[in-house]
Amino acid sequence: MNDLKYTADHEWASLDQDIVTIGITDFAQDQLGELVYVELPETGIEVNVGQEVVVIESVKAAGDVKSPVKGTVVEVNSALNDDPEKVNADPTGEGWFYRVRVASPPDLDKLMDETAYQELIATLD
Repeated sequence: MNDLKYTADHEWASLDQDIVTIGITDFAQDQLGELVYVELPETGIEVNVGQEVVVIESVKAAGDVKSPVKGTVVEVNSALNDDPEKVNADPTGEGWFYRVRVASPPDLDKLMDETAYQELIATLD
């Protein structure tokens, strides 16, 4: 069973107790192409739902990763500073961006499950 939740902006979120790990989906990284730069947030900052938290640049485009939840950034994936291609190689594994101590776990209930997300991207092909 896939425990990931998804946004319409192609972010994923995974809850482990009160910590949510956030990244972009395989569909998103495929659309962007090879990532060449990732600007991660500072730990300790407060983020709100929909707030632009990460800046990403690829060979095709630049974009932002928005927070799907409200909370405090407690960890960033600093390995991406030297190796942003990890996002392309393993977007829902080693390619995660940051972790948030969630202020409101019900925020996750507003996100899509795997089935709903697959239906969304099927309309985009």
